[in-house]
Amino acid sequence: MITSIFSKSKPINFIIVVVFVILLFVITNFTSLFNDFNSTLLTVAKLGITLFLIFLLDFIVAKNNLTQRNSYAIMTFGLLFGMFPEAMKYSDLLLSNLFVFFALRRLISLHSNLHVKKKLFDAGFWIALAMLFYFWSVLFFALVIVALIYHSQNEIKNTIIPFIGIATVVVLFLIYNIIFHDAYIRSSDFQRYASLDFTAYNSKATILKLTVLFTSLIWTLIYYFKTLPDKNKKLRPSYFLIAWASIMAILVAIIAPVKNGSEFLFLLAPFSIVMANYIEVISERWFKEVFIALLIITPIITLLL
Repeated sequence: MITSIFSKSKPINFIIVVVFVILLFVITNFTSLFNDFNSTLLTVAKLGITLFLIFLLDFIVAKNNLTQRNSYAIMTFGLLFGMFPEAMKYSDLLLSNLFVFFALRRLISLHSNLHVKKKLFDAGFWIALAMLFYFWSVLFFALVIVALIYHSQNEIKNTIIPFIGIATVVVLFLIYNIIFHDAYIRSSDFQRYASLDFTAYNSKATILKLTVLFTSLIWTLIYYFKTLPDKNKKLRPSYFLIAWASIMAILVAIIAPVKNGSEFLFLLAPFSIVMANYIEVISERWFKEVFIALLIITPIITLLL
């Protein structure tokens, strides 16, 4: 039933997802939302970024034909926020993810062969900017390398352009430090932490969520790669970029210094696109519903554990 509702790309589907995410956001951020004025303002800004991520995902998917004309991607995106509501709590993570979104959008659109140099510059620029808010988003620069391999094998000069984008952010960052801190670089700028301590996952609720997440991801990725030969040859690199984005997001989550569920924020968008492609190719409606039901039921069960 749920998959049939979202089987068409309709404005009402977008509204349903937005309303669901707003309710989820208010529940998750209730304390900070109704605290002092500054806290309320920051929380409203986080809500704005969260809703914009939904719009941006829908735009990227529709603009680049990453799915058929349906709303499965934003539906899955909203349900994944239900599994990991902590992802909506941290402004630095949300901003970093937003900038990674911008970079991914530019890289995916390289299939048009228009403004290639500008898009590569933008991708490097946005990922460097994302790194300022959450350092480990630097791993997504691997997507730029993958895009260069697919789209600029005969244009060696293009390999320099993303680094110019990064250099631009570095220069702007140095200028910021000089103006506001009277120093080129501060010692705090180099304090980057990683952690391979997974004891935070040692609870029934977290184990259940991660089991459902990674089982679904592995299962759908298998079908995702199986259907790639059937995709438009021109769009194939874009589909590979989505798969690579999933892998990079998992690596970010693995080495994240804080493990409370928010570290999976970067995985939500690529996984949503992969899941949408899976739902499209499965003919058994009941099997589609099982996957969606898992994403709905899992957060409810975790509240009871």
